[in-house]
Amino acid sequence: MDSKVDSHKMTTLRTFQNEIDEHSREIAKQRAIQAAVEKEKENKKPPASKGKSKDDTLDPTTPDTSTTTNLLEIEEKFITALLSNTSADHERARDMIAALITQHHGEYVFRIGLQPPPAKLFAGELADDAEGWTSSPRTEQELEVIKQGITATVEEVGGKTSVLFETRTPHPRISLLLRLPPPNVSLTPEVRCAVVGNVDSGKSTTLGVLTRGALDDGRGRARVGLFRHKHEIETGRTSSVGMEILGFGPSGAPILPNTANSTDPDVIRREKLGWEEISIQAAKIVSFIDLAGHERYLKTTLYGLTSGAPSCVILMVGANAGLIGMSKEHLAIALALSVPVVVCITKIDMTPPNVLAETVKQVVKILKSPGCRKTPVFVKSVETAVELATAFGKDRLCPIFLVSNVTGEGLDFVRTFLNLLPSSEADREKFAVNQPLEFSVTEVWSVPYVGTVVNGIINNGSVKTGDAVLIGPDSNGNYQSTVVKSMQRKRANVTSAEAGQCVSLALKRVRRAAVRKGMVLVNKSDAPPKAVRQFEGQVLILYHNTTLQKNYQAMLHCGAVRQTVRIIGMDAVCLRTGDRATVQFEFISHPEFIKEGMKLLFREGKTKGLGVITRLIPPP
Repeated sequence: MDSKVDSHKMTTLRTFQNEIDEHSREIAKQRAIQAAVEKEKENKKPPASKGKSKDDTLDPTTPDTSTTTNLLEIEEKFITALLSNTSADHERARDMIAALITQHHGEYVFRIGLQPPPAKLFAGELADDAEGWTSSPRTEQELEVIKQGITATVEEVGGKTSVLFETRTPHPRISLLLRLPPPNVSLTPEVRCAVVGNVDSGKSTTLGVLTRGALDDGRGRARVGLFRHKHEIETGRTSSVGMEILGFGPSGAPILPNTANSTDPDVIRREKLGWEEISIQAAKIVSFIDLAGHERYLKTTLYGLTSGAPSCVILMVGANAGLIGMSKEHLAIALALSVPVVVCITKIDMTPPNVLAETVKQVVKILKSPGCRKTPVFVKSVETAVELATAFGKDRLCPIFLVSNVTGEGLDFVRTFLNLLPSSEADREKFAVNQPLEFSVTEVWSVPYVGTVVNGIINNGSVKTGDAVLIGPDSNGNYQSTVVKSMQRKRANVTSAEAGQCVSLALKRVRRAAVRKGMVLVNKSDAPPKAVRQFEGQVLILYHNTTLQKNYQAMLHCGAVRQTVRIIGMDAVCLRTGDRATVQFEFISHPEFIKEGMKLLFREGKTKGLGVITRLIPPP
């Protein structure tokens, strides 16, 4: 009976999530259309023709190269031109590969030879027959000729080629990474990953091994360099939102300190690479938001997940303990926010085989449950890691890595996967460059000889040093005028940044006390955006032990906003676990900048609910 009730709750949650996702997409689409109309008016140019010839579709210089069929045809055209002996065809091949890499945000995975069906590859059922395989078969000699030709052509346009995967039997095939180094630090692609999991699941240790290069000794040597506070070193537990970065060079190799093979903990801690050094060398940066696993720090973890706009959530599960405690809580939050999930099962070197098998069985069962509806895929080869990196987010796949930080088993698959993840700023559904500036403040500091510095994510638009902006709203809903004095990205100086990027801005003539988390920076204008005190949302109560009524108060998380709200109205007398309703909320302390379509989470003790903002209520 209980399992049927749980199944019904999970199905209700999934249906509700699909509805709020659809609502958010619709609002984003309307904003994009509005921005395009305004831009069209400014330019006073007629809209481009919607008609498109067949040749246009197959030309890599046009933006419509997203479908697999188009890409396969373009790749075949490129190989034909590459193998031709005429100089005109060689130039054409060079232009095609440059366009292909540029359109895919500076990197492209080029596959040569027969390619297995993803479903069979992910299930580990590759057979000797080629039934269902795609692309053109190639001999070993052809593979080598094409590989050398691509390498030379990519080098001509200033890029690097590296071999991701190569096999000669039974069907010769190869996957190459083609990557253009970014022109400057401000254009380096970034992938944001939130790392969550229960206490002692191996979060900080895994990050220490990935970013420092040295394996762990089984007694916590790898994680010491990540701790920021004295009590964290003493207890061995993360209590704050830590940030670590892993850089990958143009060749795809991770950027690690020269002391990566050292076994001395003091050397590991002292000799780590600075963020500036990594940023200057990197062609891609993976930022890890290391979140606390203890229940006491749940609000910190929640804030990191809602304000950090991660591209994926890496859920750490200790093989010896299984999916317990806060791990389930973190998984539920990731699902509520519709963030793709990756599972890392750690400590496989010290776990008995029968216990490991039980943990794997439990993880698979939870991922396949009606509330998750994920397809678990065990990553046991580099080829699987390569194919999953670009497909898992949109296809409801959940990669599962079995790793040991002591022996290093499975870590190469994790690094390959991270190296190929699409950059966060490439998600144009979430971040729009062509809209007015909107920068969410997630951290505030006062830096000696610099002044007030704010850190956050650019949700829309772009910003440059010297730009006049407004910051707010304050406790009265007003905005203060200021100027962007200087800017840093991953502690390296930059002069510009655009939607999707995480940057720090130094502001002129702004007191530290006047800025708080949840504020926004917008373009200076005569009509700044309105701050609201009351709003309406569609909500689903995930858990409440009694009934939830009018005047109930809870902590609301909505993007970078974190404030107590009160329920001032609802279309039901009371709400219980599993109920859906239209609810009117009011901020207790001060008005905030929020928008229709934003997802919200509210909690108080064990009470939890999620929803979407459907209407802003103007002040009377």
